[in-house]
Amino acid sequence: MTKTSTFPLRLPVSLKAALEKLSKEDGVSINQYVVMAVAEKISAIHTAQFFEERRALSNRREFRKILKRKGGEPPRHGDEIAED
Repeated sequence: MTKTSTFPLRLPVSLKAALEKLSKEDGVSINQYVVMAVAEKISAIHTAQFFEERRALSNRREFRKILKRKGGEPPRHGDEIAED
């Protein structure tokens, strides 16, 4: 079972009204909606940090060498880029 704690939260009336509306539309409690929103934000921040760490490990010179290398296979049927 996940441990939980309480956290008093003060919201402007307009945000609380929007929160009530959105949570009702989603069919969840205000608490559950806030928990999901916080989890989404934390996930987005962690994802951005992950890609920043990966970028810091990259080597642009080696990347360009890979892009310019000869050989490989020609594109296969279905590899085309779909145009809108």
